[in-house]
Amino acid sequence: MAKFARLLNNPRLIVPFLGSRGWFHFLSDESYLRVCYKAYIGKDLDLNDPKGFNEKLQWLKLHDRNPLYCNLVDKYSVKEWVAETIGSEYVIPCYAVWNSADEIDVTRLPSSFVIKPTHDSGNTIICQDKSTFDLVHTKKRLAKSLKKSFYWNGREWPYKNVKPRIIAEELLPSNDLEGIPDYKFMCFQGKVKLVFTCTGRASGDLRVDFFDTTWSHMPFTRHYQNSEQPIDPPSSLQLMITLAERLSRGIPFVRVDFYEVNRHPFFGEMTFFPGCGFEEFTPDLWDDVLGSWIDLSMVPAYHS
Repeated sequence: MAKFARLLNNPRLIVPFLGSRGWFHFLSDESYLRVCYKAYIGKDLDLNDPKGFNEKLQWLKLHDRNPLYCNLVDKYSVKEWVAETIGSEYVIPCYAVWNSADEIDVTRLPSSFVIKPTHDSGNTIICQDKSTFDLVHTKKRLAKSLKKSFYWNGREWPYKNVKPRIIAEELLPSNDLEGIPDYKFMCFQGKVKLVFTCTGRASGDLRVDFFDTTWSHMPFTRHYQNSEQPIDPPSSLQLMITLAERLSRGIPFVRVDFYEVNRHPFFGEMTFFPGCGFEEFTPDLWDDVLGSWIDLSMVPAYHS
């Protein structure tokens, strides 16, 4: 009862709760995005003259339908594209790909690996030691994931046509309890403007810090508070910026993620709508600042 009352009193919780259960499937993408934007951001969504970063991401969901994006959000297909674009040395090796959880065969995998679906987020499973790996639980979890479409929660259309599969890839080494740090490059028209880091995931206290390309800390937050500890730049920062700009060329906005191991970057993923475009800025003026960096005129639909 307490959980239900908490949902009713918090639109940020009740909208995804009901959405994940199919309550809003009858709504068009535009109508659903208007409901979510009001619930999360607390404002009406202006799609006729979008100005803020979050607003423009919603516009891009509806109008920037570049078919390439479907391959770029597919965690298996994107590896080949990245290898062709910046080089295979920046791609984490893939051991296997399966169409169903029943096909998973860990006997052909090394003692440690990463296993995850190709079509969603948040279901990455890390195996440190195959001899103690809970394969039964893993298959159940991944089978459940394969039945769900990542598209419905935020109407991020590129995920709608991604074929749900499972991949196993190399587990990169790390000496940090938090895991390997990843660096998220926010690219506007093929130029990196901002980088952010996420810390505290392992402890359940996620912190997010934004930096410019010279690693000066930015004076705003987006939904999550800043870390209380200083964060050093990656050794390969300039190389990562160069690679991110090559991968984002010709795209109005995309976030390109890299890991760093022994001063060497490895591609993580590409995200077109971080936080689904539903994460507030503090101070709010930075929503408009970042929004001004997205040029919607790059999208053919803008002129129609």
